[in-house]
Amino acid sequence: MLATTDSMVAAIVEEVLQRLQPQLASPASVRQAAGGDFGVFPTVDKAVKAARAAQKVLATRSLEERGEVIEIIRRLSFERAEELGRMEFEESQLGRLDHKIEKLRLVKKVLGVEALKTEARSDTSGVCLIEYAPFGVIAMVSPSTHGVPTMGGNAINVIAGGNTAVFSSHPATARSVAYAVRLFNQEIEKKTGLRDLLTTVESPSIESANELFRHRDIALICVTGGAAVVAAAMQSGKRVVAAGPGNPPVLVDETADLNKAAEAIIAGASFDNNLLCISEKEVFVVSKVADEFVAAMKRAGASQLNHAQIEKLTQTVFTFEDGTDGGRGRAHVKHEFVGKDPAVLASAIGVRLAPETPLLFGETDENHAFVQTEQLMPFLPVVRVACVDEGIRAALKAEHGYRHTAIIHSRNAENVTKMARALNTTMFIQNAPCFASLGSGGPGYLSWSIATPTGEGVTTPLTFTRQRQLTMAGALRII
Repeated sequence: MLATTDSMVAAIVEEVLQRLQPQLASPASVRQAAGGDFGVFPTVDKAVKAARAAQKVLATRSLEERGEVIEIIRRLSFERAEELGRMEFEESQLGRLDHKIEKLRLVKKVLGVEALKTEARSDTSGVCLIEYAPFGVIAMVSPSTHGVPTMGGNAINVIAGGNTAVFSSHPATARSVAYAVRLFNQEIEKKTGLRDLLTTVESPSIESANELFRHRDIALICVTGGAAVVAAAMQSGKRVVAAGPGNPPVLVDETADLNKAAEAIIAGASFDNNLLCISEKEVFVVSKVADEFVAAMKRAGASQLNHAQIEKLTQTVFTFEDGTDGGRGRAHVKHEFVGKDPAVLASAIGVRLAPETPLLFGETDENHAFVQTEQLMPFLPVVRVACVDEGIRAALKAEHGYRHTAIIHSRNAENVTKMARALNTTMFIQNAPCFASLGSGGPGYLSWSIATPTGEGVTTPLTFTRQRQLTMAGALRII
């Protein structure tokens, strides 16, 4: 007797329940009998197989129908932002609740099918049409810092391109991501009849992620996370879109509007307690205006730590490898301080701080652990530099060649150009908070996956498509 496939079992179970007990056969009970619950499956293999079957159906649908699915995800991300944001905040214990909610509301800015346009070339020999085709099933890794917004944004990009996705969330946000996958799938199936466009596993782990990377039916991998998970994905032998780490430097020169610069830097560095990979992580300020800049930071609401307090905070939030000659080696952030409120950091070193204080800052040298490490917490080191050229050199060192994000506050076009060329980052922002680069208070569009190691930049539906050419020699010439 031939073995029955999972898809056949699912079809048989659904048919029997519908015929014999239609009044009792809810969609959820059918899902569970088939081994899944609106996209949430017990194993990687089941999740991938369901996504593969769904992609074959999605590929037959029009761009307009894909657009309907995308509008559902945008709407739910906005309407349920408080619920989903609170769930992720309580689960991960990272960042700020109000900013978790704002991240979800911003999902509406993610590009959908409007990014897909047919291109054409023609000459006397004929016509060439260029279309953008799906890859198939895409493995998506989401981070602990903003798991649900990343999932929602990536879902829009992937579905717009005609793909389906299997999400491997960080364990710290696994429950929230699974809930959102169910929520989206339920509404998508109700409105369009399409099922399992988004899938995930119930209990994600390093092992399940590696299994997902190597699954034969995964066509492409997109990773949003740290260097370790990017390296693991790269070993799969498949194409990888990698959104890796960053340590964005800020340069403030003598021509800057210091009050506006301070306000923008505080807004960016304090957003979700500095969890964004694009957030301002260290500031280099030209000495001539450094005192004025520090005063502007205090006026704008940031709280300054003195040298002794900074040293105590350093010892509290970092561990250090053994360095040469008995000195400090490489710094590692203690997880329990990542994304915590400024008041929590201050309390850890015996400093009382008003709860509404958005950011801590203080002066350090350019080799300090807070400058050279992507620390992901709301303390901003400020380093005095002699001139713009010294600031650019120090910024280049602190950015570590990630080519992620760099920021300048200047009204000197030559200085702006010089820094942009020297750092050659994917995101470069002038006179605005970091998030202006993602369409919040500035031009552009949003994605919570910014592919810097592999060069795709801010991901769009085109990132997850294959370019195909249809050539018709001597045909369709009407001019």
